[in-house]
Amino acid sequence: MSYFTKRYHSPGTPPGTLVETPAGAEGPIHIRLIDYTAGDLTVKEDVEADTCRPYIEQDSVTWVHVQGQVQADVMRSLGKAFHLHPLAMEDVLNSGQRPKMDSFDEQLFIVMSLPLMEGETITVRQVSLFVNKRFIVSFCDGPEDPFTPLIKRARDQATRLRNNGMDYLLYAMLDLVVDQGFPVLETFGLQLEDLEEELLEIADRQTLGRIHLIKRELILLRRMLWPQREVISQILRDENHHISEGTRIYLRDCYDHTIQIMDLLETYRDMTTSMLDIYLSSASNRLNETMRVLTVISTVFIPLTFITGLYGMNFVNDKSPWAMPELHWYYGYPLALLVMFLCAAAMLAFFKRKGWL
Repeated sequence: MSYFTKRYHSPGTPPGTLVETPAGAEGPIHIRLIDYTAGDLTVKEDVEADTCRPYIEQDSVTWVHVQGQVQADVMRSLGKAFHLHPLAMEDVLNSGQRPKMDSFDEQLFIVMSLPLMEGETITVRQVSLFVNKRFIVSFCDGPEDPFTPLIKRARDQATRLRNNGMDYLLYAMLDLVVDQGFPVLETFGLQLEDLEEELLEIADRQTLGRIHLIKRELILLRRMLWPQREVISQILRDENHHISEGTRIYLRDCYDHTIQIMDLLETYRDMTTSMLDIYLSSASNRLNETMRVLTVISTVFIPLTFITGLYGMNFVNDKSPWAMPELHWYYGYPLALLVMFLCAAAMLAFFKRKGWL
């Protein structure tokens, strides 16, 4: 995940300005219309904004979903059709927004973060929702539609989604976005289990790099997911006519899921911090073990070096009483080797008795 993911316009630009999509960021845009009642369902793919207008006036649930990096001209046409606020439309184009909820006249504007695991890296998609009594307009950048399971549920006439109003659809979308954090955190949990086994065996610099990468990803993920708890709490706390009392029960369950996700995030962050401490302690212990072996070797060779240096002076004088008589011994050399061997053996036995080996 990148450190900085927000798109923004140049400083000094008037508020509500819709900036064109940067070159190279364009992609296919899919606009899907879903209109349903308890007994009827209409699904239309790749529609225009004007096509959606007649459905707004009907006594049904109308959901328009825009998938992909929306361009400014498409945003303007949707804003004109659904009377979207310019500041909210600006936040849709300038992706990377912090999760939040704003109230504009008869509409609620909600921004959520959708975490996705792509390979071994995390991608966070911005999900923007415009909520009105008559419709919901949702935006999600990226090539894959995250709301495919909801469409499948909507096709089943017996589901709660088909037999409840707009507020239940809003709950279902929020719940899907929030619950997407569980499989992502499950992946982190499996990676942490593997790292624990590596730390208990042989941990190298590659292990340290993986620990640091996971800790970095968890910190960035926490920054994106932490505000979502406040968004759900604000929806429950505010007195607005968009949410019925029956749907608030389900939203409270969604709020519990945000708490569980944050608890898991904090637990995994603490685990990575502990793993870093364990790695540093393990590296220090390995260094101490190496230094102990080297110290023992050096200590053993100190007396041997002394004996070798002493008899290497070669002061020979037959008339001096201080001359070395060992220099003329017939077995002097093997006796010197034997003395050095006995010294080394005695020192090793002493170290072994003290528990230093």
